Amino acid sequence: MKYLRYSHNNEIHYGILEDDRIYELTGDIFSDIRKTGRVVPLHEARLLSPCTPSKIVCIGLNYRDHAEELKIPIPDSPVVFLKPSSSVIGPLDDIIYPEISRRVDYEAELGAVIKKTAKNVPLSQAMDYVLGFTCANDVTARDLQPTNGQWTVAKSFDTFMPLGPVITDEVDCTNLNIRSRLNGKVMQSSNTCNLIFKVDFLVSYLSRIMTLYPGDVIITGTPGGIAPMHPGDVIEIEIENIGILRNTVKKA
Repeated sequence: MKYLRYSHNNEIHYGILEDDRIYELTGDIFSDIRKTGRVVPLHEARLLSPCTPSKIVCIGLNYRDHAEELKIPIPDSPVVFLKPSSSVIGPLDDIIYPEISRRVDYEAELGAVIKKTAKNVPLSQAMDYVLGFTCANDVTARDLQPTNGQWTVAKSFDTFMPLGPVITDEVDCTNLNIRSRLNGKVMQSSNTCNLIFKVDFLVSYLSRIMTLYPGDVIITGTPGGIAPMHPGDVIEIEIENIGILRNTVKKA
């Protein structure tokens, strides 16, 4: 299924997308899924971030080409950092360029959305805890990101975590084409088969460190080809069979 979260007639709902129609759900998408019977044409709804995570757990340097691009050795274990829930925005929302930064980059990433509370999950059961997958843009104030040290400041500005447009369980996360386009020009192009640490390993590994809650998102790293964005630019993250996450950069 393709799950989404949307606003219609000033009300926010979760829904299931089928043939450009949104079938409204009662409650959320992490418990008993039931349709209300109300249907909204997709073009009449405003899509929001498809979930509201308590945290976004991020994996750095998880594509070999990206690590090589940055001239950083391939990591022996996942490079983990967090983004706050306040950084989350949805499709077509604006990315705000902070006044204190002079370089803001895009990073196309696959996001894995957690379905149920996960703690100390065995590797063999890890995918049972994943609801589905979404497109993510790990926006980064590159000039504020130290080569050695914490990345929190560079990664955590409001609007620096676009997610969407949907969450789908209809894809094979081990073999998905992923790309970014800046003003229509392809900047990144790779496939999730090039991930160093795969989704099932990451879910199991992270659950031994922190409890993952329904709606939390693990973003799995970006391929090579990162570059700056500027106010007025349109950045698109496209992942095969998931969709296109499109946002415009605006001045603060």
